[in-house]
Amino acid sequence: MQVQNGCMGNKPVFRVRGVSKVYRMGEVEVHALREVDLDLYAGEFVVLLGASGSGKSTLLNIVGGLDVPTAGEVHYLDHDLTAATDEALTRFRREHVGFVFQFYNLIPSLTALENVSLVTEIAARPLAPDEALRLVGLGDRLNHFPAQLSGGEQQRVAVARAVAKRPDVLLCDEPTGALDFASGKVVLEVLDRVNRELGTTTVVITHNAAIAAMADRVIHIGSGRIAEIGANAAKASPAELSW
Repeated sequence: MQVQNGCMGNKPVFRVRGVSKVYRMGEVEVHALREVDLDLYAGEFVVLLGASGSGKSTLLNIVGGLDVPTAGEVHYLDHDLTAATDEALTRFRREHVGFVFQFYNLIPSLTALENVSLVTEIAARPLAPDEALRLVGLGDRLNHFPAQLSGGEQQRVAVARAVAKRPDVLLCDEPTGALDFASGKVVLEVLDRVNRELGTTTVVITHNAAIAAMADRVIHIGSGRIAEIGANAAKASPAELSW
């Protein structure tokens, strides 16, 4: 297994061992992941960097319990996700994981406050919906509908919705991919703040190499394999990033 810089003294919250994922389409086999080994640690901010089609979204979905590997094992603390039933994976996602995707998936007929409230109603120890929205800088937009918000503001509502249930892990798939530069930086500032203030283990997957500078560790993935894992001796603030 490749040495994983920066956190080797701590016990990982995620342990990924020998994970492969093969999609079969008729006679064709697509190898999305090939024998991936990876540890993720409590409270760290990780950027998973790779080109489109490199396997990073597949890996994120497996870690988040949205998909299962063809081979290998994934453990979250004492949970064996590869042996879990669909019901157990649903419970794992509900209790431990927040997701942020490239497109916001907000319900158009609900206000920002109501969109966030949908999650807090089923969470065991949620933040108050208005508190979650204030955390992402939208305390003055509680009663606005998605159509009344900019793209960056809608993505911040999506982040608030994800963190309102106080997830242990926040998994973000190209969270700035649909945004302009200024809006993207604001969203990254929000993710950085959530990581620092709530201690949420945060994984951001992106093809934008500039974002790597704000991470504790950077995991480079290509052709379904982890090519390199590096640590930043000094993390950049989102305000310092440019692309």
